[in-house]
Amino acid sequence: MSFQERCEQANRLRAIPLEAVLRAACAEPDRLDKAKWHTAQGVLSVQGVKFMNWNQGHGGGGAIDLAMHLNATDFRTAIAWLALRFPCHGPPPLASPMLKPTLTLPAADPARLPRVKHYLLADRGLPAGLIDPLIQSGRIYADHRTNAVFLLLGNNQHPVGAELRGTTGSWRGLAPGSCKDLGYFALRPSQYVESAILCESAIDAISCAALHSDRLCISTAGARPNPAWLPPLLDQGHRVYCGFDADPTGDRMAQAMIALHPAIQRIRPPLHDWNDTLMASA
Repeated sequence: MSFQERCEQANRLRAIPLEAVLRAACAEPDRLDKAKWHTAQGVLSVQGVKFMNWNQGHGGGGAIDLAMHLNATDFRTAIAWLALRFPCHGPPPLASPMLKPTLTLPAADPARLPRVKHYLLADRGLPAGLIDPLIQSGRIYADHRTNAVFLLLGNNQHPVGAELRGTTGSWRGLAPGSCKDLGYFALRPSQYVESAILCESAIDAISCAALHSDRLCISTAGARPNPAWLPPLLDQGHRVYCGFDADPTGDRMAQAMIALHPAIQRIRPPLHDWNDTLMASA
């Protein structure tokens, strides 16, 4: 394919409606806000040819930018991914595309662990009795940016992603290629539990477990109404409570979740979130 042909192909692919790209990437439209979509990279708002990821503070324009963002890939791979799924917008790619994003977990940096541990224990008030075993098992570690890394585990306890939390400021994100529908971060009591509480983040799940030690506390890695692992969890007979934040977004997502799964009940944190509640109880 000549350079001119590649430019023409890119222009055609760039014009694909963003909603079509989102559906191809298995994103879920928000039931209450038509401009919002729930993706593996977080909540996106779409307006025309523009999109904005409020979880990561990242936006862009056009189908190629969106495909790069959703799949955490480069320009060439995004072109190949789009061309395979929307052949009428351009000829098939010359090389085999990466059909789904590859999980890239940040490497552990033990030298940064003391700072991350201080953040979790001192700044967020999480109990050492919960944090130490998670660090020892490798489910929490520090990366070279001094982020706290919380592994999302799927079947057979294999990592399928990671929540990342900055230890300075309020930055949060996901490891590239994370698939929140294949697994989650959770704390399970040693004894059998009959009920589970869904929280918006790993820190909230740990905080909730400190307050409700007899319950399975799960992070959904962002407020979203219908993660793929939720129906199987309900099928196991667990009573499930939606413990999303006590704010308009948390309430809307909880309402949408209960509309899809009427067996779920709402449990609102007494303060804004479970970590605020835990710190106020200290």
